[in-house]
Amino acid sequence: MTERPPIYEILMVVHTGRHANRRTAELVAEQFGKAGVAVRALDVEAGDFSPDLSTVCVDENAAKGVDLVFVLGGDGTLLRAAELARPAGVPVLGVNLGRVGFLAEADSDDLDVAVRRVLDGKFHVDERMTLEVVATHEGEEIARTWALNEASVEKSSRDKILDVLIEVDGRPVSAFGSDGVLCATPTGSTAYAFSAGGPVLWPDVEALLVVPSNAHAMFARPLVVSPSSVVAMEVDPGGHPAVLFCDGQRTFDLPPGARVEVSAGSEPVRLVRLWDGPFTDRLVNKFGLPVQGWRKR
Repeated sequence: MTERPPIYEILMVVHTGRHANRRTAELVAEQFGKAGVAVRALDVEAGDFSPDLSTVCVDENAAKGVDLVFVLGGDGTLLRAAELARPAGVPVLGVNLGRVGFLAEADSDDLDVAVRRVLDGKFHVDERMTLEVVATHEGEEIARTWALNEASVEKSSRDKILDVLIEVDGRPVSAFGSDGVLCATPTGSTAYAFSAGGPVLWPDVEALLVVPSNAHAMFARPLVVSPSSVVAMEVDPGGHPAVLFCDGQRTFDLPPGARVEVSAGSEPVRLVRLWDGPFTDRLVNKFGLPVQGWRKR
């Protein structure tokens, strides 16, 4: 692994809802401080774990000028950090303090090692595909956003069925009633899309994944389409309203007749990798998959 330039300043993003996490954040800030690395924190979090850090507002400039965004929490915290890091092109390193933490590179037991490898420059950076998402209604744009994992169009009321038409490259593919439809990146294939019955895509596969959720249709299987394609999800004009969710971080109301177009994003999210090794090993370890075969169990 090629050593990288020194780290001079980091932005810490922390899930501060647990006392243990706040204490961990203080220890990490202390380690970086002793090594001469400046530590920046979000103003909405810093008071929970250390009043002495430089603080910034939560906006598109939060990560501007730092060398790394260091995340302490689960995948939700990392997705929140990615929203701050992406505009600045800054890499994100996640240390999982939650449950599965599939996006995180290290677990809490590896925290000291993770800090040391960052200080020594012993890491590399993967560029992960993102989604550009545009919602329109009667020809007018009502939302423009992005996603690292997935964009999903879902019913807004639990007791209703969402009637939706799926198009690929301007051509209708299937229309059905469902709980919703989501379009995911390979990174997001192990998250919501996986739970909805979609396949796992290796991160270096360039593709868009379309997964219906609880569809009332004979042909409502997941689709894997070209990264140059445009996927559209159109809400029935005579049906019920819907909601657009992006990474569970950004939410937009969709009236009947709204159309959501999803395409490959122009700006990637840069994720830090501390150890070499194939994605296969990560998949097996994170999900605890049996690999010895049924005869040896």
